[in-house]
Amino acid sequence: MSKQELEFCTTELDGHILTVTINRPEVMNSLHSPGNAEMERVFNQFAEDPEQWIAIITGAGDRAFSAGNDLKYQASGGTMVPSKTGFAGLTSRYDLNKPVIAAVNGVAMGGGFEIALACDLIIASDNAVFALPEPRVGLAALAGGLHRLPRQIGLKQAMGMILTGRRVGPEEGVQLGFVNEVVPQAELMAAARRWAALILECSPLSIRASKAAVMNGLNDADLQGAMDQKLDAVRTLFKSEDFVEGPKAFAEKRKPDWKGR
Repeated sequence: MSKQELEFCTTELDGHILTVTINRPEVMNSLHSPGNAEMERVFNQFAEDPEQWIAIITGAGDRAFSAGNDLKYQASGGTMVPSKTGFAGLTSRYDLNKPVIAAVNGVAMGGGFEIALACDLIIASDNAVFALPEPRVGLAALAGGLHRLPRQIGLKQAMGMILTGRRVGPEEGVQLGFVNEVVPQAELMAAARRWAALILECSPLSIRASKAAVMNGLNDADLQGAMDQKLDAVRTLFKSEDFVEGPKAFAEKRKPDWKGR
């Protein structure tokens, strides 16, 4: 296990699982341009490293996952520099086929909610709060929230949150369909790692091919068109050692030894 403490986040690599913790608890883990740039570098490395298969993102402390954009930093004249990969290095990262789990502890509002929506799974603590309150301060959730939320929970339910900026608790998040599981806060990281462990039982290349097929398929309104897409991740899977190892392990009644290649 290796740990690294950066300026605005910490990372911990345990086997094939990378845990990224936004580390600005004094401002409820809100992010400014330097923080976004740092996390962009972290997720660039995650995307490129063949040994990092799954990421978990969470926030330091017990109050907030992330309160979103650091408005005080912006109001004080802090320079706002757009990040190529978006908020927290994730919200505009459209080509990441590796799974990312959001472990939401406490407040996930505005950009914080948009980070979670950009992840593949959301595991929430029982004190989690979700909202897109940007219209209440004269802004709009333009880091993906206005587009991901309707796609994930349907138009009317999404508009009910977007047009009011109302706060939603974790149990309602499950009912609406954007939260996978709610657990007591003390059990949050264990639950996120449990989900990660379940993913690790599968071939990492199968997981990446599956995610690529789902995400690219959503861009095609026609089922046949979605199924006929030719994806690099699928070609990589078919040419891999794991593509041979899976059926072989099944026939030999043993646990597969995934290589990710």
